[in-house]
Parts: sequence; C-alpha cells; structure tokens
Amino acid sequence: MKRLVKQWMLSASMILILCSPSFAAHPLITDDTGTQGRGNFQLEVNGGYGHNEDDGTTTKESQVSTTLTYGISEPVDIAIGLPCQHIRTEGPGGGTSDYGISDFSLEVKWRFWEKDGLSFALKPGITLPTGDEEKGLGAGDATCHLFFIGTKEIRPWAFDLNLGYIRNQNDIGEEKDIWHASLAATVEVARKLKLAGNIGAERNNVRNLNTPPAFILGGLIYSLWQNFDIDGGVKRGLTRPAENYTLLAGITWRL
Repeated sequence: MKRLVKQWMLSASMILILCSPSFAAHPLITDDTGTQGRGNFQLEVNGGYGHNEDDGTTTKESQVSTTLTYGISEPVDIAIGLPCQHIRTEGPGGGTSDYGISDFSLEVKWRFWEKDGLSFALKPGITLPTGDEEKGLGAGDATCHLFFIGTKEIRPWAFDLNLGYIRNQNDIGEEKDIWHASLAATVEVARKLKLAGNIGAERNNVRNLNTPPAFILGGLIYSLWQNFDIDGGVKRGLTRPAENYTLLAGITWRL
C-alpha cells in the first residue's frame, strides 16, 4: 500500500512540474536543515488570510499553497510548489478582485554539514512566471534565490537561521535585488505539541522605499499522527510596509 501511494505521489509531482517556493515547518517562514531522506515524500497544503490597511485602501489576500518534497538522497531534497491567490482591494474609488495561480517554484535543499546538533544547508531555487502579473499574481519573469540555513538543536528546543538573496527579476517595476534575514525557534511543550516563534525582515521590493517589511509570528504544530501534522499561527507586521496581520493554517503529510 505504501509503495502504491508513493508511486501516486511521484506521478502527482510530475504533473505539477509540467503544468510550485517551499516553506519551512509551517506556520514558520524560516526553514530548517531537515530533509526527508532518500525515497521519502512530504506533502504540504497551507492556507493564509492576510489583511492590510494603508492610506484608506484595504487589501485582503487569501492564499492556498501546495508543496511536494522528495528526498533524492539523505541530505538532498527537491521541492515544487504551486500557490493560488485571491487578492481583493477596497478603497474610496471602488474595489478590485483578482484570483488565480501564482508563480510555480522549484527548489533544492542540500544539508552539507552536521555535527553535535548543529547543521548547515544551502537552498537554491527558481520561480517561473505562471501567474498573471497584471493581476498582481506573479512577477512576470523568472526569478532565482539562494538561502543559507543553519539549525541548532538543544532538546526540547530547536533554533533556525535563514540568510538569503533573491534576484527578483520582474516586469512590474519592483526592486530586483532583495535580501532576507530571519530567525525561528520551536519547543516541544507537550507530547506531540510544539510551540513555534519567528521573526524576520527583508528588503522592500518597492523601489525608493527604504523601510524593510518586518514581521513576528507565533504558532502551534500538533502531530495528529506520527507522520501527519496540523498547524496554525498568526503573523503580525512590525513595520508599516508589512501586512497588518496574516492568519495561517496548514497540514503536513510525510511518507
């Protein structure tokens, strides 16, 4: 049965490649160095609702992302992701509502060093312009990125650091060189239950705006079964360019 399910998931991954960025242990934004192991899959389905008010305009964004990860070898994963978005704006002059598929992503994670609970990884990736940039659903061009990931485990705690560069190639007038820095921590507070926290910032993608969007996030991860997690969290903006708040929820299934 397990073999049949894995074959089905491999077929699903090929369909996604022919027709998705990967995420950390949801609801965290910051990734860890963990990999799936050779021949193993992980399927994540995550949703979010974001709300922002600025200069009399209200923006509401809903997103559902599906990410499939496969372990090529013990320290190397490949992941594909395909998000769908619904963006609504309301203001004095009226409102708009756009929805559809966003930009497809492909990433590789390589954990290149590990010793005494400390590990390091690199995660390069690309996105392809499958979203409609005129509706705000995509960049209109292929982008690439590279992240350095560090993880330190001191049970029951785990700490993760991400430092990244994003080449935000686009056709919509955004800044093209983006830096990212974030830090996350998880702690097992009860059997099957983890408390998660996250803080970070990155360069503003709006040109001539120097204030970086910064965030803080808190959430819970509950292992309903050994290989099946459910999670939820709230992300708050710490600076004006960041979204006011985002509600997050997701499931993770490992095979």
